[in-house]
Amino acid sequence: MDPAASLTVDELAARAGVTVRTIRFYSTRGLLPPPEIGPRRVGRYGPGHLSRLALIEELQHQGMTLAAIERYLRQLPPDLSPEDLALHRALVASWAPDAEAEATREKLERRAGRPLSEDDLDRLAAMNVLARTDDPDVFRIDPVILHLGVRLLEVPVSLKTLLAAREVVLEHSREAARELSRMFKEEVWEPYRRRESDPEQVETMRTLSAHMQPMIVQALVTAFQRSMREELKASFPDEG
Repeated sequence: MDPAASLTVDELAARAGVTVRTIRFYSTRGLLPPPEIGPRRVGRYGPGHLSRLALIEELQHQGMTLAAIERYLRQLPPDLSPEDLALHRALVASWAPDAEAEATREKLERRAGRPLSEDDLDRLAAMNVLARTDDPDVFRIDPVILHLGVRLLEVPVSLKTLLAAREVVLEHSREAARELSRMFKEEVWEPYRRRESDPEQVETMRTLSAHMQPMIVQALVTAFQRSMREELKASFPDEG
């Protein structure tokens, strides 16, 4: 039995923020793989089920029907890791406005599946998973990356290192966004506006430019993912 498959169906439902009935319904439709069967014939679920439920939730937020979601999931490779599924969800979410939600500490811990210390909360805040509010028991959370953030709490990385890493990511992502926006404005938008005088056509171009954001996000994520793999491979080559 997979040691990571440690959640009962009730625990999975609590972590995912859905009902047990919903999980069983998704399972009958083939949207979720079957659980590992443990002692006493109790089904056990793992991070992959949690990530897949999060992806299904995001696809629903995008307005996809159940049949469309089934087609989408069938096209995914069957051996995708929880991290790969989380990446899919992040890319899907890039089509929508920022999806923040408020949660009490009790609800946050229920979704996290574990108690959260003040240090845990500081580390999640450093990862931009949550933000504190004026009420010390209410938080603004990013559901897209909540489960990944909770899993990263198990990684022995100091808060100082997380804050430094966040600054690196913010600095370079802002620079990339600034440079890409400049290139689009100078090379595409300004020449088009000089050529095209019809206000309706200009507005159409403006709308199309807004729709480019998800494509750029996907390109950046893909490039970053490949770069990280190359750096990790160079830093930690296989031994033997």
